[in-house]
Amino acid sequence: MKVIVNADDCGISNEVNEAIFELIQTGRLTSVSLIANGPSIKEAASKLRDFPKVSKGVHLNLTEFIPLTTSENLGPLRVYLNEEGGFCGEQHLRSLTITPPLLNAIFIELSSQIDAVMAMGIHVSHLDSHNHIHTIPGLFPVLKRLQRHFGIRKVRTTWNIFPPGKPISWGSRLKKQMWHLALRHYYSTVTTDGFTSLADFVEVASTKILPFKSVELMVHPGHSDFTEETNLLHSNWQSKVLARMDFVSYESL
Repeated sequence: MKVIVNADDCGISNEVNEAIFELIQTGRLTSVSLIANGPSIKEAASKLRDFPKVSKGVHLNLTEFIPLTTSENLGPLRVYLNEEGGFCGEQHLRSLTITPPLLNAIFIELSSQIDAVMAMGIHVSHLDSHNHIHTIPGLFPVLKRLQRHFGIRKVRTTWNIFPPGKPISWGSRLKKQMWHLALRHYYSTVTTDGFTSLADFVEVASTKILPFKSVELMVHPGHSDFTEETNLLHSNWQSKVLARMDFVSYESL
């Protein structure tokens, strides 16, 4: 089984950056995704150039921090900003009313984020997103438009590995499978077969062999809310997994 270990939120803070680079240097990460409008993005991009074997994606963001698009080009996206001019969270985004002008405004902002990462000398290997916003069905046309515009053929799939303690309905599973198939089919896209958190993967994969040839594991080193996950990442968690694993980056997927 090919396994990608991807650290999200690179560039969100100095603390997160430091935790990520420590793990890269010890060989515990194979991939990162950069949050282009994060407060510490320039520092992150500068250091990442020293690690060519680590794949580097853009962590598309519509839920936090100041957008990169100038105010006059935000259009209907302006109503989803807080008083400080930053994005006002995931809940507001998931309740939005989809209109063509709004989709175009979102495309402009997310294009600016990808452009910003590329302008820092980063080769973008793949796309994923903050709070999984790229998996919102109504934003699927924007995702595909971004892929075509930038020629990016690799994208994180939807969360589809769940431990017994986190049951998911068959209806939700079906919707996820349909989204996964659409992601791969429209503008032919490469993605892993499975996607989940490190903790959920270890819990499931320590009891059975998963029917996947490739899996992406999402981690959040340096975040105070993910201390247990970071400790697991520093441990010998691989010894608990029944399947043979080959650790790869998005570049070799």
